[in-house]
Amino acid sequence: MYSVRGFVAGRVQGVGFRWFARRSAEAEGVRGYARNLPDGRVEFLLQGEPAAVERVVEALRSGPSHAVVRSVELDGAEDLPPRDGFDTR
Repeated sequence: MYSVRGFVAGRVQGVGFRWFARRSAEAEGVRGYARNLPDGRVEFLLQGEPAAVERVVEALRSGPSHAVVRSVELDGAEDLPPRDGFDTR
């Protein structure tokens, strides 16, 4: 299963970003999580078909209407066990 982990910086907490990530992922059949970090970023993990994961990453580059995404940093996430569903801890 293709996996990508990453971090989104900008105004991404308190604007519904994690729920936006969840809706985007579920629409593409992608599993994983999105969680707030103490430094103000959102960390995410996406698992699924490569094209579907890439579509979700592109959605995260824009975010919901109240977000201001400054950057999306991708970090490979090889050999991770498959997750069930999408968690917004």
